[in-house]
Amino acid sequence: MDRREIESLRDKVSCAAVLEQNGFAIDVKESTRRAEKYRRSLEIIIVTHEGRGWFDPLSDAKGDVFGLVEHLDRVGFSACVEKVADLIGFEISKPKWQPRISNDQSDLSLADRWQVRRRPFRGSSTWRYLKDVRCLPADLLCSAIKRNLLREGPQGSMWAAHTNEAGIVTGWEARGPQYRGFASGGTKVLFRLGSHAAVRLVVTEAAIDAMSLAAIEGLRDGTLYLSTGGGWSPTTVAALGALASGAKVQLVAATDANPQGEMFAERLRALAEEAGCDWMRLRPPEEDWNEVLKLRAKRGREKQKWEEEGKEGEACRMRAARVKGGFARLKPALDPGGRDAGGRKRVMKD
Repeated sequence: MDRREIESLRDKVSCAAVLEQNGFAIDVKESTRRAEKYRRSLEIIIVTHEGRGWFDPLSDAKGDVFGLVEHLDRVGFSACVEKVADLIGFEISKPKWQPRISNDQSDLSLADRWQVRRRPFRGSSTWRYLKDVRCLPADLLCSAIKRNLLREGPQGSMWAAHTNEAGIVTGWEARGPQYRGFASGGTKVLFRLGSHAAVRLVVTEAAIDAMSLAAIEGLRDGTLYLSTGGGWSPTTVAALGALASGAKVQLVAATDANPQGEMFAERLRALAEEAGCDWMRLRPPEEDWNEVLKLRAKRGREKQKWEEEGKEGEACRMRAARVKGGFARLKPALDPGGRDAGGRKRVMKD
């Protein structure tokens, strides 16, 4: 097969077809039009460039459709070509996409795109999304905003900054009512909330989870709440390694309570062993820490409602008691001889 035929195969067969043929399924909730996430048990592959490219977020592996076959099946190039040729005409599943959020600042540099966006403020759409939908408390949001960690994205979405060791914004996690993704052209390093001189490093998979756990723990002293943005890039590993190399540091794997979260936790344990620091697993009682926070908020509202209803019931009982006591005082008082206060004889009838 000559070069022209190989190029034709590359154009005709999507990476998504290879993945579906190998038992992967698309995760629509965590996919976008530009980056489709496919899962097979603990394995994750992200399909990009309209199906012509892919990468493994948990390693450095990436490439085209032939490289994907080689990555999955561990075969040579000739075998890859044959397998890809067999998939011509394969019908892939078409996900039902949410409306795409446009970015009218796409012609600006990464730093400028961050700077031109407003910080969330009380009553703004992003503030309401974070406080009312995600149940993040106002004081924590104010703390994150003061540290320059949050921006208002399009259509009520939130941008949560990833920064390097120098504090320079390298990208941001974008989350909204109908959208999730990462800054186009950005680099995942770490979202960081808390003390930069921390000895306790709490690692989550999303900035909202990092803020949720910080809210649950009350921004614990000496703790830095981190998010990898769901990735495990070399830059993220290097940043975590630099933080974990400090004296008397404890690395806490606060990742999700699901197979992917457990895999991240194991990677963090290996990183802690390499850095020579302490390690522990902090598993959320729900699937992630934001679900825990929302459940606590719901229980708090139910308790408050129950207490208010109890107070109203007690007030009604007290009013009824006062009314009953008032009628009792209207009855003439009798002395032991059967006479009333005016000295008149009272005749008691059966």
